[in-house]
Order: sequence, then structure tokens, then C-alpha cells
Amino acid sequence: MTHKLIKYSFCCVLSLFLFGGGSAALAQAPAPAKAADFKHLFTPPLAYVAGYAKVAPEIDGDVYGDKVWERALWTESFSDIEGDLKPKPRHNTRAKMLWDKNCLYIAAEMEEPGVWANITKHDEVIFYDNDFEVFIDPDNNTHQYFEIELNALNTVFDLFLSKPYRNNSGALISWDAKGMKSAVKVLGSINDASDQDKGWTVEMAIPFSCISIGNDPVIPKDGSLWRINFSRVEWDTKGTGSKYEKLKDKNGKVLPENNWVWSPQGVINMHLPERWGYLQFSSKEEPGSFVLPYSEQQKQYLWLLYYRQKEYHSKHGRYASNIATLGFPAASFSISGKLNSLNMEAGTRQFNVVISAGKSSWSINDEGLIQAL
Repeated sequence: MTHKLIKYSFCCVLSLFLFGGGSAALAQAPAPAKAADFKHLFTPPLAYVAGYAKVAPEIDGDVYGDKVWERALWTESFSDIEGDLKPKPRHNTRAKMLWDKNCLYIAAEMEEPGVWANITKHDEVIFYDNDFEVFIDPDNNTHQYFEIELNALNTVFDLFLSKPYRNNSGALISWDAKGMKSAVKVLGSINDASDQDKGWTVEMAIPFSCISIGNDPVIPKDGSLWRINFSRVEWDTKGTGSKYEKLKDKNGKVLPENNWVWSPQGVINMHLPERWGYLQFSSKEEPGSFVLPYSEQQKQYLWLLYYRQKEYHSKHGRYASNIATLGFPAASFSISGKLNSLNMEAGTRQFNVVISAGKSSWSINDEGLIQAL
């Protein structure tokens, strides 16, 4: 996914999540008082419940030939990264997940009438080809997350980010997903424009040890909640003989890539981890329905204040000193029948907001770091 820094709008419509097994439809809850209508940044993220694999899938790229994958549900078909703001993708993409005590397993299916790839060197910028991308935040705090990209030649670009680019971060490209296995199967031919292909499939086994910070691997438990998203970069091309060429505009500039994702971001930027989908782990082979923790409802109010503070700072060169200035006339309000209170400390260049309901207290700071108190 292209690593663009963008000037983003801020949304304030909050939502509750009512899921069935795998991923499903959502129901919206009322927005906070005086919430502005920026729906694209608060559309409800999708969710997936990953079942436990008693037998690990064979990582050979053949998603259909392995019975282990039959128990896992496919995600919804991918949509444009901006969601309903843009047309649906012209080619279908979907994914599924499993896990065991060692790895997170991912399979993906991408329809593609013309499969091509050129990059063969590890850690080159893979999204200059068509690619499949995985973004993982095991702590669900928007910091210390991982990105893995690969093309139809199974060339890998893996990187680690201590925090999102918007918070003055850079990517650690020297990080490698040690022990990861990946494989691709092309349903047709590759780099041959003289025929028509069906697409390509991907399998990945990502060890928990390589996406853990420190020496002790963080192994999920039944009910553990991560944030994850998938992206597919697709360039507009034309076939000429046995080659594919990217289409250009009237000025000779290559047309922008298409970004198709599982859970829509609302903006052309994958590096907003709070917009990624939910991944919940189940100890059962056939998992039940997704259950959204109450804390995730509370965090929506923290993000609302975070976006409003950033918007305020861009206009005034400082942060607002109180929540009333940000459109919150009351510091106490009800979320799903529970009384919550907001407290904010802010200076010219920093702020910290805390939301509390009994023992459930969470904070967010000016770098978008979410923490339990």
C-alpha cells in the first residue's frame, strides 16, 4: 500500500457492532452531542473470528486443495479503500484465517484475468507490482505494528512501524518476519498477456514469535482481540504481446493504483490502525459469533476527541484546553446504558484524554496511543 501522508477529514458518527459468525452486518448507535458528519472515518470496522487449527495447513499456495481451510469462512469481498465513496472493485478478492499455538494462518483469493509481477528482490517496494498486503496490530493500540506485502512471484516486503506515519514515524524495513512461510499459486500463467488467467491465491503462516515485541512470544488466547486488515494493490494495465504495461494519462503519467481492502479505511491511507478490522481468536475449530468488548465502544469517543484535537491544532497551532471547545458540552454521558466520564489534560503541544466507566478506563494521547488504565 502506498505510504502517502494525507490531509484527512475527521468523522464523528459512532457505531455499535452486531456480528454473526465470521463477519457480518452492523448497526449504528447515536453519535455524541454535536458530532460532525464525517461518516467515512467512523464506518464500523468489519470483524472476523478465527477458529483453531488442530492440523496446520500446508503452505503451498493451493487454498482449495487443503481440507484444513474448509472449516474457515471467507471474509466479505474486498471493497475500495474509501468504502462506498468509490465504485466496487472490478475483480473479487477475499481472505480467511486460522491459528494454532505457533502461527496465524492466512489464505487469500484474488481474481485476475492477467497475472503479472516483476519484482524479485526481497524488501523492494512490492506495491509497484500488483500485490497482497497484511497489516497486523497485535496490541490493538495503533503502535508497534507490522506490514507484510507480497506479489505473484511470492517476493516479500516486510516492515515494522513503531507508530503511524501521521505521528512522525518511519518504517523499519530491516525488520524481517523471521520464520514466516508464504506461497503463491497462479491460476493460469504469469507475465503472459497472450492468454487469460483466473487469478492467484496466497497462503501465509506467520509465527507469533516474529510479530511479538521482546523475547517472549505473545500467543493469543480464546477471545483475544487484534486489529488486522488486508489490502490489494491493483494497477490498470494493458496486455501487449507477452507483456503487461501500466496505463498512463494524456500527459504520460502512470494512472494511480487501485486500493482494494477488506475493512474500508475511509481514506486512501492504510496507516490508520484504528480503522482496521477486528480479529478475534477462538479456541474452537468452528468459532461462534464475534463479541465486541465494551472498551471498543469507549475508544470511539477517544478517537473522536483525537481527530478534533488534530483538526483544532491545524487551525490554531495549539491544542484545545478543554473538551467543551471540541464540542463536548458534558463530561459525563451514557454508552450502552453505562455512565462514562471524560477527562482531558492539554498543553500547547500535547494532550491526554481518559474515558472511564467503573473499572473500564482507557486513555489516548496526542500520538494516538491507546492504553488501558
